Amino acid sequence: MSNLVMTSDQILASARNFIVAGGYNGFSYADIAGEVGIRKASIHHHFPSKVDLVRTLVARHRERTEIAMADLESKLPDPLALLQTYAGYWAKCIEDASVPFCVCALLASELPVLPPEIAVEVRAYFRFLSSWLTKVMQRGAEQGVLKFTGSAELEAETFMATVHGAMLSARAYGTPAIFDTILTPTVQRLSAKVH
Repeated sequence: MSNLVMTSDQILASARNFIVAGGYNGFSYADIAGEVGIRKASIHHHFPSKVDLVRTLVARHRERTEIAMADLESKLPDPLALLQTYAGYWAKCIEDASVPFCVCALLASELPVLPPEIAVEVRAYFRFLSSWLTKVMQRGAEQGVLKFTGSAELEAETFMATVHGAMLSARAYGTPAIFDTILTPTVQRLSAKVH
């Protein structure tokens, strides 16, 4: 990996950490420069503006999520197992503080004040996640492993909102286990198996 790519990745990782900790306006290029150990001019070389930086961060986050979901589906064809694994991924990230909050969920809470270029990317992430969850819900209902009363689209939106709401609760209470406490019954409710 070239030094330019490595530096770009370090800048993006630092920006993600700062956004998760304090939102879009919670950091500057000086903060990233200090954390990564480079000059601000080097950051501007990779990302001319903060809008470019965060837009790239969100676009890459969506692309990586799309790849990860496709990979997950190739390994886990069972829709219930997919939902459990997705929730389990976030439970682990919140527990070990590796990714204590979804960067897109946090940025979504700031949509009214985000630059339009970033808002477009955040919305694209949510559209992807909603579409993926809808397909999982539809397959689960067709296979008889998931049960719900509304449409697959509504159930997908409800599940996504529950995941993001559980992240907020875990953060608000300072108790990572709250996430799993909320998501476990949510997934169990969707299971068509007798409880």
